[in-house]
Amino acid sequence: MSQGWKITVVVLAVVGVLSTPLVWLFDSPGAGQLAGATVQAAAGIAALVWALFQRPSSAGPIDKAVRTGKASRSGITGIRRPGGRGRGSATAERTGEARGKKSVSGIDYSN
Repeated sequence: MSQGWKITVVVLAVVGVLSTPLVWLFDSPGAGQLAGATVQAAAGIAALVWALFQRPSSAGPIDKAVRTGKASRSGITGIRRPGGRGRGSATAERTGEARGKKSVSGIDYSN
């Protein structure tokens, strides 16, 4: 969960929990109002607890290839991420030579 969403959920949960006592301030509550206020407070507390226990999503792996060997006959020297899948950064420095059809030197995002 991103930090922005976490803050939003926490704020809404706090508003839900704090607005529950307003029922008793404005009017003497009936059974239905009491039940509704209880459900509202429980949902607010549950959302607050859930948001507080969420961990930030990881950015993904950090792939790095440095000084790789030679590639021939459709070989790859470096990093392969078919279709651009995967999260995180990928860097390739001083990769080796690529000779032959479909050989790649560096980062391969093809399918």
